[in-house]
Amino acid sequence: MTGKTQTSNVTNKNDPKSINSRVFIGNLNTAIVKKGDIEAIFAKYGKIVGCSVHKGYAFVQYMSERHARAAVAGENARIIAGQPLGKCL
Repeated sequence: MTGKTQTSNVTNKNDPKSINSRVFIGNLNTAIVKKGDIEAIFAKYGKIVGCSVHKGYAFVQYMSERHARAAVAGENARIIAGQPLGKCL
């Protein structure tokens, strides 16, 4: 273990209060891009409390809606692993 705190895989999908602080990342090449990569890219916008990666997409859960909105504005259509990210919501 590297001593780095690991982010939860939980993105509060059942918590209606946290929905506005969750970011959907589409068109993600998950054969190449892993959870740690997503966390490294999106951590600059605020504290990530959860990150879940699925085939072709991911969710990042922030502490606040403000952080999620900053991530959407900053990363929409960014190219990662040769693919432009789908609409971040």
